[in-house]
Amino acid sequence: METPNSLTINERVSIPLSEIEFSAVRSQGPGGQHVNKVNSAVELRFAIASSSLPEEMKSRLFAVSDRRLSSAGVIVIKSGSHRSQLRNKDEALKRLGDMIRTATTKQKPRRATRPTKGSVIRRLEHKTRRSSVKSLRGRVRNSDD
Repeated sequence: METPNSLTINERVSIPLSEIEFSAVRSQGPGGQHVNKVNSAVELRFAIASSSLPEEMKSRLFAVSDRRLSSAGVIVIKSGSHRSQLRNKDEALKRLGDMIRTATTKQKPRRATRPTKGSVIRRLEHKTRRSSVKSLRGRVRNSDD
């Protein structure tokens, strides 16, 4: 997936690792002495505007509503699930690649369709049955009144 100096998005687009900023931070959560003294978690920062991505991909990424995308147009991904800093870095790169791929895939336009005649009939029959069941749940009345 990745070459040593770039992150491959698809067959035509790859991001040089020089455009991605990494910083080592302390992990959160349980882990005892190891997690308290070792900076094994990785924080990845990727500025969309100054990247070498095509303009169409940039505009699609800016339109994504994801909490990892800051208002300044910087994607921030934190990875701290592994004990190794290298594995956390690889996982952060994988998440960045996945995020860019999902944001830049074009959605197929939805073609409006009509329900089949059978499904309409089944729906109406179900509504009729539910209506009769619910009407029987009403107050019991004497036939003398």
